[in-house]
Amino acid sequence: MLELSSPITREAVVALDRGDALSPLRHHFDLPQGLLYFDGNSLGPLLHASRQRVAETLQQHWGQDLIQSWNRHGWIDLPRRVGARVARLIGAEPDEVVIADSTSINLFKLLAAALDLRPGRSVILSQPSQFPTDLYMAQGLAELRQPQPQLRLVESDNLISALDSDVAVVSLSHVDFKTGERADLRRITRAAHQHGALVLWDLSHSAGAMEIGLSRAEADLAVGCTYKFLNGGPGSPAYVYVARRHQERAQSPLWGWFGHRDPFAFDTHYMPAPGIDRFQCGTPPILSLVAVDAALDIFDQVELAQLRQKSMMLGELLVALVEQQCSGRGLTLASPRDSKSRGSQVSLRHSAGYQIMQALIERGIVGDFRAPDVLRFGLTPLYQRFLDVWEAVEALRDILENRVWDHPRFQRRGVVT
Repeated sequence: MLELSSPITREAVVALDRGDALSPLRHHFDLPQGLLYFDGNSLGPLLHASRQRVAETLQQHWGQDLIQSWNRHGWIDLPRRVGARVARLIGAEPDEVVIADSTSINLFKLLAAALDLRPGRSVILSQPSQFPTDLYMAQGLAELRQPQPQLRLVESDNLISALDSDVAVVSLSHVDFKTGERADLRRITRAAHQHGALVLWDLSHSAGAMEIGLSRAEADLAVGCTYKFLNGGPGSPAYVYVARRHQERAQSPLWGWFGHRDPFAFDTHYMPAPGIDRFQCGTPPILSLVAVDAALDIFDQVELAQLRQKSMMLGELLVALVEQQCSGRGLTLASPRDSKSRGSQVSLRHSAGYQIMQALIERGIVGDFRAPDVLRFGLTPLYQRFLDVWEAVEALRDILENRVWDHPRFQRRGVVT
């Protein structure tokens, strides 16, 4: 896909930016001057539209209209309206997605629902490389249920062969948070269905960076956050996807008033709302929802196929430049080499990965580190330039060649987010 002569030159990289149809979108982001940001797969940056919309909500809606805003400004419908916008980005129908709670809480809900949808089956199948909180939620749920389900962990290469008649649900990330490996969503879903199991996908590291196609894949269940590639803001609420064919039988284990059939009747007996609304729980966080809604506007200007194409090109450029500029310096590729098998990130390994990343951050190049030795570079096509990749790898080369990372100031470890 990326066609550049070898060796790759700075001029050739600048030419890629001149031909980039997505480059005008960069001005929508409030990016700090001089910062090269490669951590959008952890926290997306602020958009000008989000700042303006939240300010309006604070000053006018909350500040002046107060409680009337639930109806006057449509606060009450935000979870469904914003959910419908996310649905387009993950390849689902508008009535199959709702915004609610956090990714972890939603995962808990859907794991419980999946076990109930497959009575007589006792296994939650996952893999040890799954994001830890997903595993914690499965472990916690298993402790609460009788008879106790079993969480079975197998490596990705053995996942399909581990399917059997005991598996109720397969719980997987679409993109591995550490290596960026992209699972074959359609193939795994089909294999699980052949064994009578459901699949619950965590889309946190893929939604907003690529086409997903849940409906085309006949996916069952999914969750995901809105603060990574969707740029919804720190701690912004997550989303729940339940395929229509499961909605009337799937039950949330958390019975909140927003999931009630008639929440404002204040009935003391819980009756689940029809459809996806039953997976709401408590009162939605309006300020965060407004920020998410505003951030999603930018996706109305772009096709997901365009995002995916640029994402793969950014990744191919990063890998090629690391091999060209940093060969023999102890770096190895932790991500799949084939860009079609990667999400929107490139991960590298180095025994001094933490120190190297701290040295990069000191120079205004912000990626992140994952223990024990992984440097992650998130690739966000909406605002990243090909020149950003060139400059990041140039800095990486200098840090490695001159052992800048070995300075004592980079040895002290603090919180790594």
